[in-house]
Amino acid sequence: MSHPKLKNFRRIVVKVGSSLLIDSAAGEVRESWLKALAADIAKLHHAGKDVLVVSSGSIALGRSRLKLPSGALKLEESQAAAAVGQIALARIWSEVLGAHGIGAGQILVTLQDTEERRRYLNARSTISKLLEWRAVPVINENDTVATNEIRYGDNDRLAARVATMTSADLLILLSDIDGLYTAPPAVTPDARLIPVVEAVTADIEAMAGAAASEFSRGGMRTKIEAAKIATSAGTHMLIASGKIDHPLRAIADGGPCTWFLTPANPVTARKRWIAGSLEPKGILTIDAGAVAALRAGKSLLPAGVIRVEGQFARGDAVVVRGPDTHEIGRGLVAYDAENAERIKGRSSSDAASILGVSGRAEMIHRDDLVVGGPRNTD
Repeated sequence: MSHPKLKNFRRIVVKVGSSLLIDSAAGEVRESWLKALAADIAKLHHAGKDVLVVSSGSIALGRSRLKLPSGALKLEESQAAAAVGQIALARIWSEVLGAHGIGAGQILVTLQDTEERRRYLNARSTISKLLEWRAVPVINENDTVATNEIRYGDNDRLAARVATMTSADLLILLSDIDGLYTAPPAVTPDARLIPVVEAVTADIEAMAGAAASEFSRGGMRTKIEAAKIATSAGTHMLIASGKIDHPLRAIADGGPCTWFLTPANPVTARKRWIAGSLEPKGILTIDAGAVAALRAGKSLLPAGVIRVEGQFARGDAVVVRGPDTHEIGRGLVAYDAENAERIKGRSSSDAASILGVSGRAEMIHRDDLVVGGPRNTD
């Protein structure tokens, strides 16, 4: 069974766990390993790929810098250790990527940032702008404010959410094991590596077990959960060993790993979510010119909107209708109902002065819009 090639992906999320990044004995970053990984990231970046990093390690690093004793930390101790560790972690990533002429941007997210649509749109637009500027976003859970009730609890699932939020077409989980085995290889000598998983079935989940390494909260079980999130949203995923130098180069060279394949692509999966899974909170009626623009693959601008109905907030799904009241499509609106009413029919520059801020030019960006009927794709 064949699998895709690394060089064919456009936007790649790389997740790096604490146990790879931090030397457990010294409590410090494994610098030579990280420099090798940064060289791999730089090679992909210079080949025109978008690369995002999801990096654990802030609590472990903060603990080391503060010289805290070993043993379990209380919640507020973890949060305070993360506050120290996040600064150190951001600086380290900035330095190793900067050595290749690449800017790094730190983004700290909590569970609500990817589950609530308004905050999801904000996080997504920030990341999109960093990628447009050819910087590498370095993303971590915001452990300084996340409580046990509102946290992911592991960066595997966080990485899967980031991958789906940003329409990445590949998620790479660098692990302390080189993929999914038929049984835990540490206790089963004849366990075999599974190179390709076409679908996450009950049998695949049963193989995952529940083992976790000393530093990580994860384990194979959370990686399988991440695979379900990613592949259902059109993102391929792979698990590979990060215990070697140049782990991304090893993947490109055909080294051992497990690919989890998706039948969809990120754009179509996302559009399906917008079209079918979200309850519309309002209606935008647009003029004939805007209908033609949408069918040609353009975004919806305020100038094309002639009527606003319903109570909706930024990020809510709305129905878009033509002047004859027929439904043209659905999308995630970039303004709340009150502001949409104020700027309808106005040019984008007028809209900015009316609202007093130069916000997004689009009422609905084309990436957040599903148009029915005949259309041309550009």
